[in-house]
Amino acid sequence: MNLMNLLDFINITTISVILMFIGALGIIWLVKPLDKLIMFAVMEAGFLLAVVSFKYLDVALVIALFGPISTVIFLLSIIKTNEIRHKNKNNQESIDGDLFD
Repeated sequence: MNLMNLLDFINITTISVILMFIGALGIIWLVKPLDKLIMFAVMEAGFLLAVVSFKYLDVALVIALFGPISTVIFLLSIIKTNEIRHKNKNNQESIDGDLFD
C-alpha cells in the first residue's frame, strides 16, 4: 500500500518540475560551458513537459520549434567565446614577450 502512494506522487507534472529543478541547479553549479548547455537542455525538456501537462499545446509547439534554435545559438556563443579567449591569450603572450626582450 505504501508503494501505491509513492506511485501516485509520480506524474507528468512532478517529473517536469524535477527536470526543471535539476537543470537549474546544474546550470548554477557546473563550471564547464558544455555541461551548462546540457543542463539547459534538461531544464528546457522539463519546461516543455510542464507546458504539455497543462495542455497548452500551441505554446508547446513554439517551444519545440525554438528550443533547438536556442541551443545552437548557445553552442555558437560558447565556440566564439573560446576563440576570443584563445586569441586574447596569444596576444597577451606576444605583448609580454615584446616588452621584456
